[in-house]
Amino acid sequence: MTTILLMRAVNLFFQVLIYLIIGRAILSWFIRAPYGNLYRFYNVIIQLTEPILAPCRSILARFGLVGAIDFSPILAIIGLTMINGFIINILRLFIF
Repeated sequence: MTTILLMRAVNLFFQVLIYLIIGRAILSWFIRAPYGNLYRFYNVIIQLTEPILAPCRSILARFGLVGAIDFSPILAIIGLTMINGFIINILRLFIF
C-alpha cells in the first residue's frame, strides 16, 4: 500500500516538473519586460527549472545543437520521463 502511494507521489513530482518546463517554454515567448506579477511567477519557474535545463543545455552544446531555438526543454522532458519510468519500475519490483 505504501509503495503504491510512493509510486503516485514520484509520478506526480515528475509530472509537475514537466509541466513547469512546458510552462517556462510557453511563457518565454510572451514575457519580455521585467515587471508585473506574471514576471515574478515566471522568475519562480525559472529558478525551479534551471537546475534541470542547464545540464541539458551543456549536453546540447557539446553536440553543437545550440542556436536560436532552445532544445533543452525537449531533452529535459525526455530525460525526466525516462528517470520517472526507471524509478517506477524499481518500485514495482518491491510490490511483486
